[in-house]
Amino acid sequence: MGKDKIVIKGAKEHNLKNIDLKIPRNKLVVITGLSGSGKSSLAFDTLYAEGQRRYVESLSAYARQFLEQLKKPNVESIDGLSPAIAIEQRKAGANPRSTVGTMTEIYDYLRLLFARIGLPHCPKCGREISPQTSQEITDRILALPEETRIQVLAPLVRGRKGEYKKLFEDIQREGYVRVRVNGKVYDLAEVPSLDRYKKHDIEVMVDRLIIKKGIKSRLADSVETALRLGKGIVLITVNGKRLTVNRELLFSEHFACIKCGISFGELSPRMFSFNSPHGACSGCDGLGIRMEVDPDLVVPDRNFSIYEGAILPWSEPITTRRHKWKYAAQRYYSQQLETVAEHYDFNLHIPWKNLKREERDILLYGSGDDSLNFHLERHGMTHKFCRPFEGIINQLERRYRETSSEYVREEIKNKYMRTSSCPDCKGARLKPESLAVTVGEKSIAKVCALSIKKAQEFFSNLKLSRKEALIGREVIKEIRERLNFLINVGLDYLTIDRMAGTLSGGEGERTRLATQIGSGLVGVLYILDEPSIGLHQRDNRRLLNTLKALRDLGNTVLVVEHDAATIRFADHIIDLGPGAGRHGGEVVVSGPLEKILRCKRSLTGRYLKGELKIEIPKKRRPVKGKYLTIIGAREHNLKNIKVPIPLGVFTCITGVSGSGKSTLVDETLYRALANKFYKSKEKAGEYDRIEGLENIDKVIIITQDPIGRTPRSNSATYTGVFTPIRELFSQIPESKIRGYRPGRFSFNVKGGRCEACQGDGIIKIEMHFLPDVYVSCEVCKGKRFNRETLEIRYKGRSIAEVLDMIVEEALKFFKNIPKIKHKLQTLYDVGLGYIKLGQSATTLSGGEAQRVKLATELSKRSTGKTFYILDEPTTGLHFADIQKLLDVLNRLVDMGNTVLVIEHHPDVIKTADYIIDLGPEGGEEGGFIVTSGTPEKVARRKESYTGQLLKKILA
Repeated sequence: MGKDKIVIKGAKEHNLKNIDLKIPRNKLVVITGLSGSGKSSLAFDTLYAEGQRRYVESLSAYARQFLEQLKKPNVESIDGLSPAIAIEQRKAGANPRSTVGTMTEIYDYLRLLFARIGLPHCPKCGREISPQTSQEITDRILALPEETRIQVLAPLVRGRKGEYKKLFEDIQREGYVRVRVNGKVYDLAEVPSLDRYKKHDIEVMVDRLIIKKGIKSRLADSVETALRLGKGIVLITVNGKRLTVNRELLFSEHFACIKCGISFGELSPRMFSFNSPHGACSGCDGLGIRMEVDPDLVVPDRNFSIYEGAILPWSEPITTRRHKWKYAAQRYYSQQLETVAEHYDFNLHIPWKNLKREERDILLYGSGDDSLNFHLERHGMTHKFCRPFEGIINQLERRYRETSSEYVREEIKNKYMRTSSCPDCKGARLKPESLAVTVGEKSIAKVCALSIKKAQEFFSNLKLSRKEALIGREVIKEIRERLNFLINVGLDYLTIDRMAGTLSGGEGERTRLATQIGSGLVGVLYILDEPSIGLHQRDNRRLLNTLKALRDLGNTVLVVEHDAATIRFADHIIDLGPGAGRHGGEVVVSGPLEKILRCKRSLTGRYLKGELKIEIPKKRRPVKGKYLTIIGAREHNLKNIKVPIPLGVFTCITGVSGSGKSTLVDETLYRALANKFYKSKEKAGEYDRIEGLENIDKVIIITQDPIGRTPRSNSATYTGVFTPIRELFSQIPESKIRGYRPGRFSFNVKGGRCEACQGDGIIKIEMHFLPDVYVSCEVCKGKRFNRETLEIRYKGRSIAEVLDMIVEEALKFFKNIPKIKHKLQTLYDVGLGYIKLGQSATTLSGGEAQRVKLATELSKRSTGKTFYILDEPTTGLHFADIQKLLDVLNRLVDMGNTVLVIEHHPDVIKTADYIIDLGPEGGEEGGFIVTSGTPEKVARRKESYTGQLLKKILA
């Protein structure tokens, strides 16, 4: 039984209702159901946790202490379980050293390839450098045309000052007759006196020959002698018939540029690693970026004059936490500025933008070697000195490095510094000598800057010599295979050097999926969380074929998914429900697609059959003529586009993966609006201007980021509903008698919480090489508060009992408290009536977390001029959940607000009032507006992939 099935008995983790289940092995299995129905509890918290736990327990006690150990899930038994690998839908780590290349091992193979067949060049002059043996040098010379006259010279002095009398004497004593000094040949007896203060080049002439048969032995001896005298370097002059030098050939036994005097060690993979001191750029330690003071933050408003406070760090100087000596510092800085203005004759009362470029540079970066006479008053005394002006940016950077005050350092960093490309390596991360090594005329940095698709073309067309092909064949094969896996999961637009932290959740998951296929493991249980997220419907087939290939290797592939195409493609479907939270956790139906479609209880089956569906609106909101228009957007792959976004309607930004949607909306539009409304310091992508800003007064973005990383964060604290609840409890007469304030009812601060568990309700017991054990606190019995706090009751319920309520129950309980009811109502409206108020944020699914964020924003007062931005809000949502989401978004638009959504889901796209389709492809072939307008208009455009999709849906 265990050979062809995974058999689960009595699974009770989280909201699972003691379920029994048989899952076929070596099949593609989809787990679906409403958000919060128990899919992740079954897939990750039960199957993965147990599979991983069993594998780890098979290792030695010593090895186990270094590995993450998952607690034993609440399940009676699981038979037929394989070692499990989870590929979750989460943002990739924030480690700035992690890239797509390092995640997939492509970069490791590239380092090996460049170390073995790379062609080094001088980083200064670009001359090709290659170490050669004396025999190889001899063969290269013999390849010259017959009758060519050559001179074999040994370089002794290269660009050094001196008279060198003793050197000439030593050469003569060794029996040599001629030398070449500064390009001119002399007999040693006739060498003129050299100027000791000028640089000279001196070579001794070892031999003169004519290329013809029978000279190989003599030439070899001469080359060896020249290499010995020249310390591994030989210079060959190639002469024409009249003995005028036509060209020179330099050869070296070492990796060294004879012209520039730069030496290399032997090429090795570590020389191309930005994580190793042997390869990392010394300016940025291999990060490619540096924290630097940004002139735009130093002078945030160029319309102000210096007199009006244009230079922010000097008009609002950072002194101490209590702003001690602030006014003295202001006076000190203003006197310096007055001296600079007087010296260079410019006006402090005109706007910053009207100052000349040179004047602004002096103020920001200093006067260089030019000294100024300063007369500064400080503490009642006049100080006179003459020195260069340091410059505002240089002064801030010096203070940042030298200050002993952590407060001052943090203030400078937070207010005036941004990460920017390293000026030494231009973001390439490596030392100049590493970047000077090429394969196919490209450095490793240029190869990594290629998109996956372009890199595949580069390696397919790479021309190599027979020797290079023999050495690099296997390495190139591995690189091409990994590139192909990334193309197959729809990531052909990513560049190899793309930082892992900038990938979306879906991109990160598909990158890890490609890595797993490359590993070629067999007999493994793979568990994936919505791999189709962020993928256009056009690319779905490639992803499904990848999952099929993983299954056909001999693995069980278990996918938590809501995408209709993936569900239909599966060999076996498990539908959980029937509801969410405490109303879910049951197996509604399990079997092939036909069985799901026949099941009347299955919501999934009814949507797949078409019995239930998200309706196309009968009437779309008309565009009223007001637009927010971004002009000249050109960040990353955007092609200097003008994008008018209609206001007061529901707009969808669509396009294939990598077409520029996130670059346009998140990196350019949102950051520009945040800079405008909230003085955010995040730099917006490149654009010219935004028109129509007067029509909005607030911008709100709801992303895929988790709402909390600690168990202390919950939906009540995140939405802010816990604050009025605590205030309500503090107003109870008994609380007033005891002098309890709202803080008494917080489990995060001392006073009202249980100090035995510090408000956690559980106590962690470290077991070292066994998984940590969590036990309920014996003092508070898991209620998180002390006895005195729990004695305060509202309508017979303590604060702990209120946190244990589900939203639906709490809504009735607090129906007479408008402040609390309003926030709870929004949670209920987004379909989260089943979650507990005190439920830890870490236990919420991705779809639930995003809807908690949405509810938080909904509960805020709307002005009717708010601009909402949502990035793939359907992540983790079932068809029925999407209907609730659309109801909420439409409610926002009906109040006069604007909703802009980045989305791939057909049900969201078809219900939008307006669509802006980017493309036509991903990466460099994207970044254009393919079409825009109503879904009906977009459906008529044949060149639009979104249009092709809509044509089928709207037909």
